[in-house]
Amino acid sequence: MERFLRLGAANFGGFSSLSGGPSGDTPAVDTAEQVYISSLALLKMLKHGRAGVPMEVMGLMLGDFVDDYTVRVVDVFAMPQSGTGVSVEAVDPVFQARMLEMLRQTGRPEMVVGWYHSHPGFGCWLSGVDINTQQSFEALSERAVAVVIDPIQSVKGKVVIDAFRLINAQTILAGHEPRQTTSNLGHLKKPSIQALIHGLNRHYYSISINYRMNDLEAKMLESLHKHTWITGLQMDTFSNTRKKNLMWCKTIADCAKSYKKALEEEEKMTPEQLAIKNVGKKDPKRHLEETVDAMLDYNILQCLGTSMNSLMFQQKPCRMEHDKIGEQAKAN
Repeated sequence: MERFLRLGAANFGGFSSLSGGPSGDTPAVDTAEQVYISSLALLKMLKHGRAGVPMEVMGLMLGDFVDDYTVRVVDVFAMPQSGTGVSVEAVDPVFQARMLEMLRQTGRPEMVVGWYHSHPGFGCWLSGVDINTQQSFEALSERAVAVVIDPIQSVKGKVVIDAFRLINAQTILAGHEPRQTTSNLGHLKKPSIQALIHGLNRHYYSISINYRMNDLEAKMLESLHKHTWITGLQMDTFSNTRKKNLMWCKTIADCAKSYKKALEEEEKMTPEQLAIKNVGKKDPKRHLEETVDAMLDYNILQCLGTSMNSLMFQQKPCRMEHDKIGEQAKAN
């Protein structure tokens, strides 16, 4: 009876007051929910998706539901499934339980808040199989999130990723608008035509994604591609060195000819023409200088590295042989 009164109040407004019940506010669908993904989780998802190209891969997301408007994802782990379609029947419950137990032992007590999978090269949306998988996750938790990431279209500074949740079938049958995002926090991506064709805003809706990074994660990302002292000792092969030097010499010769021609043309130009002569064109002088500097730096490092390797690694056997001869001479 109470449910009937709530439905009547939502449809006709004030219907519950006619029955003598309280005219309180009915719970509304949230309009400001966000998914906060940590940099570690995002990095793991991208790496896992890249490793599985051209196949789809999937995994589970760990985190917690902070409040009614915030889902926090702190870590992810991969599942041993891949293919053109991933269904919930393919999820190994034994592997999942064992992985969660091992993560708890390492100080990761968070719960599963959803799952992620990759769409290599064809955008972020949910297929029919993905919708069935999400239904099974939402049967365990109503706020479970499905994240789709595209490792092919993702480039530096722009990650193609989106988060989805299914629309309740009862809401669709009643003809109500499922959800409106009125918050100014985060941002929603403009839906693509392909996603709209596959049921976006009809069978599932998109959730805004935001990112947070603490000091430890910032240091981790800064040290990700940091050069160490070993980098200076690594040398290129002599065949590659020869190819690079020949290429640089050819570039220097071409730039020198262009620079000589430019100097001859400058003698006949007015000051106004000199000011705009290199606009939209390659400056032969600057290009020549950059090529010479790169060639000198590379060859100096190669020569120093070769000398150090010769002293450190190739003279040790000679010293051992010299000591052995000296010991034999003393014995005789």
